[in-house]
Amino acid sequence: MRSRTRLALLIGLSVALTVKIQTPKLPLLCAFLLIFVSCCTFAAPVAIAIHGGAGAIERSQLSAAQERAIRADLERAAKAGYAVLQKGGSSVDASVAAVTILEDSPYFNAGKGAVFNAYGINELDAAIMDGAKREAGAIAGVRRVRNPILLAREVMQNSSHVLLSGTGAESFARQQGIKFMPDRYFYTEARWQQLLSARKLERLQPRAALAPKSYFGTVGAVALDQQGGLAAATSTGGMTNKRFGRVGDAPLIGAGTYANRRCAVSATGHGEFFIRSVVAFDICARVAYRGDSIQEAAESVILEDLKLIGGGGGVIAMDQKGSISMPFNSSGMYRAAIDVNGVLRVEIYEAK
Repeated sequence: MRSRTRLALLIGLSVALTVKIQTPKLPLLCAFLLIFVSCCTFAAPVAIAIHGGAGAIERSQLSAAQERAIRADLERAAKAGYAVLQKGGSSVDASVAAVTILEDSPYFNAGKGAVFNAYGINELDAAIMDGAKREAGAIAGVRRVRNPILLAREVMQNSSHVLLSGTGAESFARQQGIKFMPDRYFYTEARWQQLLSARKLERLQPRAALAPKSYFGTVGAVALDQQGGLAAATSTGGMTNKRFGRVGDAPLIGAGTYANRRCAVSATGHGEFFIRSVVAFDICARVAYRGDSIQEAAESVILEDLKLIGGGGGVIAMDQKGSISMPFNSSGMYRAAIDVNGVLRVEIYEAK
C-alpha cells in the first residue's frame, strides 16, 4: 500500500474514532464514510506517457491536416489511458487502453497502420509488462490480429509463457477470443508506397532494406496507477520490407519493453540496436543500481550510448513517482503525456 494511502487511512481512522467517542450512537457506517472521504482526499498521483514512433519525421512530410489528425489520436490515446487511472484502474489496463487506440489508427506503425514486409504482408509484434508483479507477455510475427497488445496481455495473464510467435500465437489468440481482421483492414496506401520505395531502393543498394531510415513507427505506453504500479506496453508492425521472419526489439522484454517497481520503459527505433543494447532494461538498471533519475538514465542511454553505436530512436520512461522522460535522437517522435498534475502535452518534433 502506498504511503499516501496509508496516511489517508490513519487520518480517517483517527477522525472516525474521535467522532465515535464523542457521539457513541453514531452509526458505524458514518465512521467508514469518513475513512473513505479521507482516502479520496489523499488520492495517489497517476500519470501516463505514450509514443507513436520515432524516426525521420520532418515537418515537410506532414500536411496540416495529417498533423492535426495525428495529434488528435495521440491526445485521445493519452486521455483514454489517463481516464482508466483516474477511476482506480491498473497501469496495465491504462497502457492497453492507450495502445489499442493507437493500433486502431492508420497513422502509426502498429495494428491497422502496420508496415508491409518484403512479401507484402503485415506481421505484428507486441509486448506488455506489469512492473508490480514482474509479469510479462509478448507475441511476434502474427497476422491479421486487430489489436496485438490484447493478445500480449492474454499471454501474460492466461498462459505460462512469456513470448509466443507465428501460427502458434495465432492459435492461442483464437482460443482466447482475440479478434482477427481480413488483410484489407491493414492496407493503407501510404504504407504500400513505403514498401514500393524500399524495394526500389534495395535494387540500387542491396542493404537498403535494413537501413535505419526505412524504419517508421511503433506505438507504446507507460503508466503509473494509484496503487503505485508501473506498466509498459509496446506494439509494432516492425520494419518496412523486413524478411526471413525478422523480429525487432518491441516484443523482447528488456530490449524494447520493460517495467519493474521503480521504472517502466517503452522504446521505438531501429530495433537491432535496441536489442544489442538491451535499452529498456539498461535504463531501469541505472535507476535501480546507480541511483540515476529517470531523466538522467533515459537521456544517457538514448542520446549517448545508443547514438554512439549508430542506433536511432527514442523511449518513453517513467519512475515510481510519475516523473516522465521522453528522449529521442532522431528528427522527431510522436509522443504525448499527462503528468501527475494532470497536465497534457502532445508533441512531434524536437522542443525549441
